[in-house]
Amino acid sequence: MSSASDKRPVIGISCGDVNGIGLEIIIKTLADNRILDFCTPVVFANNKVLNFYRKSLNDINFNFTSTRDLNRINNKQINLYNCWDEEVNLNPGILNDIGGKYAVLSLITAGKALKDNMIDGLVTAPLHKSNTQSEQFNFTGHTPYLKNLYGASDVAMFMLGENMRIGLVSEHVPVKDIAKNITREAIVSKLQIINNSLKRDFNIDKPRIAVLGLNPHAGDEGLIGKEDEEIIKPAIKDAKQRDIFCFGPYPADGFFARGHYERFDAVLAMYHDQGLIPFKSLAIGEGVNYTAGLAGVRTSPDHGTAFDIAGQGKADESSFREAIFKCVDIINGRYEYDEQHKNPLDKKSSVINANMVDEKISNIPE
Repeated sequence: MSSASDKRPVIGISCGDVNGIGLEIIIKTLADNRILDFCTPVVFANNKVLNFYRKSLNDINFNFTSTRDLNRINNKQINLYNCWDEEVNLNPGILNDIGGKYAVLSLITAGKALKDNMIDGLVTAPLHKSNTQSEQFNFTGHTPYLKNLYGASDVAMFMLGENMRIGLVSEHVPVKDIAKNITREAIVSKLQIINNSLKRDFNIDKPRIAVLGLNPHAGDEGLIGKEDEEIIKPAIKDAKQRDIFCFGPYPADGFFARGHYERFDAVLAMYHDQGLIPFKSLAIGEGVNYTAGLAGVRTSPDHGTAFDIAGQGKADESSFREAIFKCVDIINGRYEYDEQHKNPLDKKSSVINANMVDEKISNIPE
């Protein structure tokens, strides 16, 4: 495994659903050879599949070298690690079992390489949850698979933009099941993961985390649901006792409408749409999905397979490109943090004073 001190990190890339836009956005991103100034990409797919999409993009100059040995990758070129040999019948834009089968094969191969430290980070192209289920892969997506692969007790879906970071307590669950997933223990666990990530991955000495309420107006002191008073507030108190600098719960609507998120290093939302709707509406730049809490670094674009435009050359690679850069940044951030904390005397003094933060956020209504 490379280190940030001596050479560019090796970034593995899973191909996602082979009938979706994954391979198109991979090719468009890596066609700009300037990316080799920042990392060495390794695409986990197959020669013929990659060539199929390369030929469909007439105005793209994309070259790669193939390998079957991750110890022999070319640091001056785009690398393709062949995960399978058989012919694959591609049908861009079609949701079928073939797309799911090879998306899973690519992910499993790349995930093992990440865990075995053969690559430094992983960027995952989109797969579809409905065609990846089998006895061998009983997971609803990338995050639960990687959590299981690493044996992590918990991870956090952490959305990253230039001007905001939003983590989620509950992720892909039906609306009717949200409240039962909002527990004191779950909130504290996510806060711990996000707090640790902000310190190690983003080099923020004293992170400030805002916690959103579950109900409208954060429950209005128990008039609109009891969860905010009985679960979220005690969880925030528990987290503070663990030296986590967190505040709330804040009503989500006014919190985002008034720009209060800009006063914090991260926001913890209670459920998917509570966090993702404002993120996709307000985040500057292209959003990235980061799995915080893993020993390895994994990012992905903040969109899906987009079957409606697959194979048409219309896919926008901006979010995927940003996912690669964020992956590199986090790898380098971890390296710098770990080097700094080898010797406690080298630790930088905190630039944030607790009283300053209390004063800065005291006018935000909870």
